[in-house]
Amino acid sequence: MKAQCNRHWLNEAIRKIEADFNRSADTHLIRLPLPNHPGVTLYLKDESSHPTGSLKHRLARSLFLYALCNEWIGPDTCVIEASSGSTAVSEAYFARLLGLRFIAVVPASTAAPKLDAILFHGGEIHTVADPRTVYDVAHRLAAETGGHYLDQFTYAERATDWRGNNNIAESIFAQMAQEEHPVPTWIICGAGTGGTSATIGRYIRYQRHATRLCVADPEHSVFHRHYADPAVTALPEGCASRIEGIGRPRVEPSFIPGVIDRMITVSDSDSIGAMRALSHVLGRHVGGSTGTNLIGCLTIADEIVAAGQEGSIVTLLCDGGDRYTCTYYDDAWLAERMIDWAPVAGRITGALGGQARL
Repeated sequence: MKAQCNRHWLNEAIRKIEADFNRSADTHLIRLPLPNHPGVTLYLKDESSHPTGSLKHRLARSLFLYALCNEWIGPDTCVIEASSGSTAVSEAYFARLLGLRFIAVVPASTAAPKLDAILFHGGEIHTVADPRTVYDVAHRLAAETGGHYLDQFTYAERATDWRGNNNIAESIFAQMAQEEHPVPTWIICGAGTGGTSATIGRYIRYQRHATRLCVADPEHSVFHRHYADPAVTALPEGCASRIEGIGRPRVEPSFIPGVIDRMITVSDSDSIGAMRALSHVLGRHVGGSTGTNLIGCLTIADEIVAAGQEGSIVTLLCDGGDRYTCTYYDDAWLAERMIDWAPVAGRITGALGGQARL
């Protein structure tokens, strides 16, 4: 009887997640002409429109379905995650949908609005002073509660079906079908777990597209160092990315360098300046990782024009900026950390065809 009861609960849990997906529309693809780059058009895949406000909504759904279908989660399971914020927000949403307890292990430096969002969706918060300890603490809490550690950093690259089935890559190519350059010359994204770049890179190869994949990585991240030298697998103690959601102090299991064609290193000042510029042009706030992506896009766009070519570039608008009002949109906070963003913001606002009123 117990097995039948669990199978019934499992069927209902999967149905609820799939029903939630059916109620959701695809995210918008925003066309952003680049007046200083003739023949090049930039597109932003707006992941901030998900119910939990970020790209991580896709990952959380996949992680829950993966864990359910492996029967790692049952009706009384406490679900644990190590997260810098956005993944935990989305996972708290799905845990509440299934009536499960959820604990997020987050660095103490995580922006307060993200913590508020986790609590809003019914999650609990366990903070750690050293971001490198989030993994061990998550494992410990899972053991203590008899729960399940979702482990986004290990399972992100395998929980999503990279061949299609409504993944982000399939969505991008479908939405680009009627554009002037329907097959993107480049797709540019960041890497936190590495799951998004793995999915996009594999899909490109599976569909035999000419598109190339670039990962834009914060300066204080190990990923670009590892890409250049595979022997480098961790950052020195005390070094960590300031751009929440992307960049890691260690190479995560889901980071697959082989499907990446290029990496671009982006300074924090450039990331924040680009974020502020794009927010000004769009008329709404975006997050810091979107600024990192934008720097990668403009670097590639310069090279396309210099080569006398044309084409399209697609990147991700990863999340909205409301979660960063006390950090990236607080001039005093930025000044305290000596992040000189304003000159970059002015330059990029001009590149996007806007007027600098920052």
